[in-house]
Amino acid sequence: GPVFVFPGQGAQSVRMAAGLVGRTPVFDARLAECRRALAPYLDVDVVSVLTGDDESWLERVEVVQPVLWAVGVALAAVWQHAGVSPAAVIGHSQGEIGAACVAGILSLEDAARTVALRSRALAVLRGTGTMASVDLSADAVAERLPAFPGVGVAAVNGPSTVVVSGPPQ
Repeated sequence: GPVFVFPGQGAQSVRMAAGLVGRTPVFDARLAECRRALAPYLDVDVVSVLTGDDESWLERVEVVQPVLWAVGVALAAVWQHAGVSPAAVIGHSQGEIGAACVAGILSLEDAARTVALRSRALAVLRGTGTMASVDLSADAVAERLPAFPGVGVAAVNGPSTVVVSGPPQ
């Protein structure tokens, strides 16, 4: 059956989902619920972010992640309204929070609070490190790491795709 996949940060773009706002009642209704749930934690309006031309929010993790979450949850509602029921939901990074919400594991309010507070915590860490994707196996990367003090494997995304993290330099 169908699987709903909720992306992590990096899936955002200016005016993403703007074509649905005001044109898709199910999307608008669920987005409004997400907007209300995020309001205590977010200093910008979700709909304004999605429909405006201001690109500055793309650089703010504490905005990007909650907005991506809201779009994912609202898009899931559209698919479900159209009769598409997922056999499974999965997510990457903050997408896991959207998947948990759509699966009913987290309430909308708990998911909104989780994604907002998580993104705030990440914002505090900005500039303290960096990550890079490496097209090698985890073993091949591990062999090379001693030459790079402070750098370690952050994630193994596939047989030949590894993410390393460490100091900015």
